[in-house]
Amino acid sequence: MATTQSKSNPIADSVEAATERFADLNEKAIASSKKASDAYLADSYEKATGATKIEWVASLGSLQADATREITRAYTSTVRELVS
Repeated sequence: MATTQSKSNPIADSVEAATERFADLNEKAIASSKKASDAYLADSYEKATGATKIEWVASLGSLQADATREITRAYTSTVRELVS
């Protein structure tokens, strides 16, 4: 009975390595995009509520924006750890 040997295919290995690097970069890009969009959303929300000139609404908007920023930092940090 003939035995089959597994030979290394440099092209397949290169494609697989490139695919893995692309997937890692894609995950990092998604995390960065989410962080940027959440930060922009938080800033916009804070500005909009601050424009009302109603103190409690502005305070609530500021608290919400701060919470969004903290959640975004935690999410981004976790994704970076998982991708690394």
